[in-house]
Amino acid sequence: MTQARNKSLAKALHGTIDRPIVLVGLMGCGKSSVGKVIAPLLDLEFFDSDTEIENAAGMSIAEIFENYGEPEFRSLERRVFERLLDGQPKVIAAGGGAFVQDDTRAVIQEGSISIWLQAKLAVLVARTQRRSNRPILAGKDHRTVLRELMDKRRPAYEQATLRVFSGPESVDKTVRAALDALKGYFRS
Repeated sequence: MTQARNKSLAKALHGTIDRPIVLVGLMGCGKSSVGKVIAPLLDLEFFDSDTEIENAAGMSIAEIFENYGEPEFRSLERRVFERLLDGQPKVIAAGGGAFVQDDTRAVIQEGSISIWLQAKLAVLVARTQRRSNRPILAGKDHRTVLRELMDKRRPAYEQATLRVFSGPESVDKTVRAALDALKGYFRS
């Protein structure tokens, strides 16, 4: 039922999306999962900014942080967004800290529709514990770090064009909420 409704909503949006859609939010909120589902529904290409950064650098994000530090990573991240936001409709999952950086957020806001996937702390903790490739969480208590990040990053995320809640339910429910938000955005 949800998938059929999502297809119907997406079909209604075909031809109306005139710029990239960038999914923003904390790690574990579902940006990549939602992006991989919503992009084909909208007949758009999907990009994960972290993957694009790794491809541009020829090394993993953890290696970039270790070898060059966060400032160089953030600079590379901004340049990747400048390249991706070429005016062509597509779906992009942003790294958790991208939208928090003033210069990167400005690039995203100017060249796309940003959607904040907001999730509760318990959901973020459960999802991030399934993956071990997150340098910012390495060797730390996920709940503590994520709580601090939620508090610190919230003002930046609140500047997104749209807000969608990402709960513990299936990704299809979050996709439906994002499609509904886009439909409302293009109606106004």
